Amino acid sequence: MATRLPRPRLNRVPSTLDAFRNPGFRLLWPANFFSYISRWMQMTFLAWVILEKTGSPFLVALVGFFGMFPLLAFGVFGGVLADRMNRHTLLLSTQILNLVAAVFMTVLLVTDMFVFWHSYVVVSASGLGWAFDMPSRRAAVHDLIGRAGVTNGMALDSVGMHASRMAGPALAGGLIALIGVKGGFFVIIAFYLIAIAFMVFLRLPPRSSSVASRSIVRNLAEGFSYVRGNRIILATVVITVLMNLLLFPYMQMVPVIAVEILQVGPGLMGIMMGADGLGAIIGSVSIASAGRLRHHGRVYLGGSLVGLVMVLMFAGSNVFALSMLILFLLGLGTAGFGTMQSTIVVIAASEDMRGRALGVISLAIGAGPIGALLIGAVAETTSPPMAIAMFAILGLITVGAVGILMPEIRAPIVQDADGTQSDAARPAVQRT
Repeated sequence: MATRLPRPRLNRVPSTLDAFRNPGFRLLWPANFFSYISRWMQMTFLAWVILEKTGSPFLVALVGFFGMFPLLAFGVFGGVLADRMNRHTLLLSTQILNLVAAVFMTVLLVTDMFVFWHSYVVVSASGLGWAFDMPSRRAAVHDLIGRAGVTNGMALDSVGMHASRMAGPALAGGLIALIGVKGGFFVIIAFYLIAIAFMVFLRLPPRSSSVASRSIVRNLAEGFSYVRGNRIILATVVITVLMNLLLFPYMQMVPVIAVEILQVGPGLMGIMMGADGLGAIIGSVSIASAGRLRHHGRVYLGGSLVGLVMVLMFAGSNVFALSMLILFLLGLGTAGFGTMQSTIVVIAASEDMRGRALGVISLAIGAGPIGALLIGAVAETTSPPMAIAMFAILGLITVGAVGILMPEIRAPIVQDADGTQSDAARPAVQRT
């Protein structure tokens, strides 16, 4: 009997890391990561400074409001720019804007000219950059690796985002304890310079677009009309609004709960703020390893509901270790939400509408500042745990209702080799 020779082992990147085969993605990923981590460090620094100076949960929550408000005001314009402009130029420009804002804040701190409301100006400038470049960041993943690898690419980008959400606050808390907020902002400047360096060497594939010849107002109208007619994208937008309005504002209350309920210092506060990031990393890696998914919407909806349940449990915890565990599990759930949010849109949208559809998602994320403002006001009149619990219960009711009333979000989303969409993904106006 013939002896079967062993099959040679192929030296290849594991399937979980497939997107890193693309040299452009290997530049885009670290550029995004250093930008993400800088943003989370800045938010943590500013929340801590305002809490020290004012002791007001409402004024702390305003950091989140002003940081996210530009998404509400300008996010949809970022989607139009992603379809009209050179995406690489747009991404590089917004990185420079973020760097200028960080330098400005550092100067204020070093010269002792800082007043607490300066935090809102600086975080608004960073939020403006976020609003303009978020659709381009997500669309760039598709530009580099195509439809076949977009789920893996989005999941790996989410790993970077969640890793920064874990490491950023923890690093910020440690830096507050070691060198103070002033020294911490020099670290932020260094990280933004690294992000800019990676972005300079990034090259995106050329693309043709006819939208630049039309007016911006017409581009905006087309984007809204397209999203309204596509039930899967519309459901994704509605859930995004609800999650940013009712779940994610809890993050503005974490510093207050850490100090007033759990009675821990800045180091442990930073670690606690990053606990959900660890869970989200594990969840995103699992999604990246899953191969070809069909029911993206079920992962999105299920992750949203798990996150809401966990944040409700967090509101009832007064033990540090238990709070850490709950936040870790919350991160596992929100990994499904965060990874699939843009993935669903990129897969379901047509090439010429992708940027504008992602812009509407950015607009939906802009509900976050309204949620931050509301939870701060409720916490001021009741208590931070009570405010978080009220928002979580309302979120469970409304997100669950969307899952029932818009069953398209639970249907499979399949992209054929020629780029055609499944029936559920097609805009309703195209059905016969």
